[in-house]
Amino acid sequence: MLSGLQTGSTSITRLSKPVFLASAALCVTTWISAPLALTLGMILAITSLSAWNSQSRVIARSLIQFCIIALGLRIDLHNLLGAATDGLLLAVGTIAGTLITGLLLGRLLRTERETSLLVSSGTAICGGSAIAAVGSSIGATASAMGVATGAIFILNAIGLYTLPLIAHKLGMSETQFGQWAGVALHDIASVAGAAGGYHTPDNETSTVALDHANVVKLTRVLWIFPLALVFGAFARRAKRDTLSTRPDFPWFIVLFLVASGIRTILPQIAEVESTIKSIAGAGFKIALFLVGSGLSIEALKTVGWRALVQAAVLWVIVAAASAAIIMR
Repeated sequence: MLSGLQTGSTSITRLSKPVFLASAALCVTTWISAPLALTLGMILAITSLSAWNSQSRVIARSLIQFCIIALGLRIDLHNLLGAATDGLLLAVGTIAGTLITGLLLGRLLRTERETSLLVSSGTAICGGSAIAAVGSSIGATASAMGVATGAIFILNAIGLYTLPLIAHKLGMSETQFGQWAGVALHDIASVAGAAGGYHTPDNETSTVALDHANVVKLTRVLWIFPLALVFGAFARRAKRDTLSTRPDFPWFIVLFLVASGIRTILPQIAEVESTIKSIAGAGFKIALFLVGSGLSIEALKTVGWRALVQAAVLWVIVAAASAAIIMR
């Protein structure tokens, strides 16, 4: 019996790489949507058919950043500034409100303090990236970061499916959904995946939702750096040591602005706009597939009910409040 199990395990291991590569290639096609790409990756992870997990995390992060920079070629600086200005107060208000509400919920639920801070930061800004930056800055334990990441991952996957459906029911315009997705969805790839497929019935090729979603999310991502610095300073003072580290500055946002500047100087780039969108869309789908394939069952098992309830309640509050503000 033991030898049979070992033989089955060996067979799965041999199959994992070809199945993984074939699935990744499938995500490039128009047959697979962004939510399906994430689901496909999760299925491979759950069935032990994922491969190259450590490399996949690095590739997914780099691919997301590359696609964001590429999308900068589609928005000139004048439109970018207008969208960023419109969403600035929304970004500041929702980030501050999310952090305060999250920390209060953590105290109410008696969630472990580091986990509560990481869940609140991940919900306020951009999911796993914020958790990694803030966690590194405050010297958080691996277990706290794993629990927070697991809770956010679950809700991000749910939101990728449900938010477009809710938005259509509410009658949100493309601009409104782009703003809402940028606030209510945690990770950049999911924001692009959801917004890229959101269109009004009479215009299936519109990119309004995608453009607004990216700008709103990027204005939030910029807050990772100062937020991590502030929390790191408090952590150093509380622990009276120097274990906190300086977070990485999100340089890809600078390159996004450079790409937008190039579009402003060379408006003829508009002629290949659809190609840029297609390439970026395929890149985001592969990134979501890689994120899903890196799902750690062990990490999800450690997600306690307190952290999950805190993350879920906080997410619902943020999504509902931001939707009400956007549609007022």
